Amino acid sequence: MTFRMLVLAGLLCGAAAAQGTPTPKPLPQPQAPATVTATRSEPTPQEFTADKLARLKVPAGFTIKVVATGLGNARMLHVMPDGGIYLTRRGQNDVWYLKDVNKDGKIEAVERRQVAQNLTSAHGIAVRNGKLYIAGASTIWVMDIAKDGSLSRPRVFADRLPEPGQHSARTIAWGPDGYLYASFGSQNNDAPTPNPEVAALLRIAPDGKSREVYASGLRHTIGFGWQPVTGALYGFDQGSDWHGDNIPPEELNVIQRGKNYGWPFCYGDKVVDPYVNSRAPGNITNAEYCAGTQGSVLTYTAHAAAIAGTFYTASQFPAMYRGDMFAAMRGSWNRSEPSGYEIVRADFDEAGQPQSVTPFVTGFVYEENGEWKQFGRVAGVATYTDGSLLFTDDQSGVLYRVLYTGGN
Repeated sequence: MTFRMLVLAGLLCGAAAAQGTPTPKPLPQPQAPATVTATRSEPTPQEFTADKLARLKVPAGFTIKVVATGLGNARMLHVMPDGGIYLTRRGQNDVWYLKDVNKDGKIEAVERRQVAQNLTSAHGIAVRNGKLYIAGASTIWVMDIAKDGSLSRPRVFADRLPEPGQHSARTIAWGPDGYLYASFGSQNNDAPTPNPEVAALLRIAPDGKSREVYASGLRHTIGFGWQPVTGALYGFDQGSDWHGDNIPPEELNVIQRGKNYGWPFCYGDKVVDPYVNSRAPGNITNAEYCAGTQGSVLTYTAHAAAIAGTFYTASQFPAMYRGDMFAAMRGSWNRSEPSGYEIVRADFDEAGQPQSVTPFVTGFVYEENGEWKQFGRVAGVATYTDGSLLFTDDQSGVLYRVLYTGGN
């Protein structure tokens, strides 16, 4: 370009500015993410044996028992009014029906049977109007329930759901509004994806033909339910991996329609995650983005990995537990000192407001001769017909039961 042409270009630009042509606002410069040293550190898995039951600790007045063993990759539970229990096994892609027919507190091999198979990544489970719904990685199936617990041939209820990526475990629950709620976790650790149904809770119409994103910015909320006093929807969300031992913490959120809970840019009460190397959408900083999100109501130890939760509405436990949420913390794998491997209690007061999260069943993880070991990855949680609490271990295939035996 000649000198004359350069001068002319400068004059034209000046004229445009004089006529009021706006100057584009510069994009905020992303701050370089902080660095952290994090390594894979999973306790050595051990098989369950009867002597290990003595290692488990429950609050005073409670007793823990083994109901069944040899269940394989035992994940989610649903208890029927007659005591029948449906169990999903994601590793085996099937559903089993268990029932303590002889009422001896055990479910032997003759009291269990496979009732559905070839359901890829079968995980979440829900029942409504005589039908059983199972959530797989990208499909939700529905089956009719027979009187003996058998199921009809699976039919597709909803499909073309998000591909799993990092998180293939989906959970579902029928809401008080008659819609099916389904959780779809993030496809990676800390980067947003274009699909709005990823890292979100979906609300699906009763016929399965339409759905909406109910809430977003939820990395992996696979334990959720409605608090019985207030009717509010609460869920435990798993924080990102590889961000150090203590951040981000696991979150308990009150999940509201249309709200954004901040993942991956923030955690807890709108705290900016310093280890995220992605920039928030729009011409704003991550801090500005986080200020417009919904903060958590409670937090818990990082990487404990909440996987299921249920609100307690029975009367077998003391009255102080009614309205509380019990959740399975499956356990960490990238924390120098392990967290999780336990059942926790989210305490709600009489007005239905969350107060704290504390351990309820512990002892699955322990240190021996300088080595961390564990003999249970807890998964599904449900209330049994007598008001006791059931939970599964998907590593050794054990079904546990917690009862209150300490009197009133």
